[in-house]
Amino acid sequence: MKFDVIELIDFYHAVEHLHAFAKLQRRWTEKERKRWCRAQRKQLKAGKIEDVIKVLKGLAKGSKNKLVRRELQYFCKNKNRFKYDEMCTSGLPMGSGAIESAIRRVVNLRLKSASMYWKEQTATEMLFLRSYYKAGRWKDIEELAYLGAAEEVA
Repeated sequence: MKFDVIELIDFYHAVEHLHAFAKLQRRWTEKERKRWCRAQRKQLKAGKIEDVIKVLKGLAKGSKNKLVRRELQYFCKNKNRFKYDEMCTSGLPMGSGAIESAIRRVVNLRLKSASMYWKEQTATEMLFLRSYYKAGRWKDIEELAYLGAAEEVA
């Protein structure tokens, strides 16, 4: 069975890092910072992380400021986690709000109801089963169960 995992940094968190980098450019006016951030944000959303990194490297060149280097490293180290163009094309969220909302709704409302107590192992298993059911992948669970039963017999 194959699982598709997409690692993605929250788009709005990435934009905060762009703003932090822009604030470190002391010679820029506030208007220039906003314009620069808007342009880089568009590049990020279009999936052009290499272009963003190129611009950041150009601005960081020769800088001894540790904060400038830290912000540059953030984008370099995570460059495979900025696939916002793919998210938009697939209709998937770019931010963590949907995940946080799902956690609140699924975990808090389903597993933390009044007079409801779970052992950690059981709660984890219930979340696993519910996620497969809600994703329309119940057949995968059945296959896993049959495989497990067949291994026990053998």
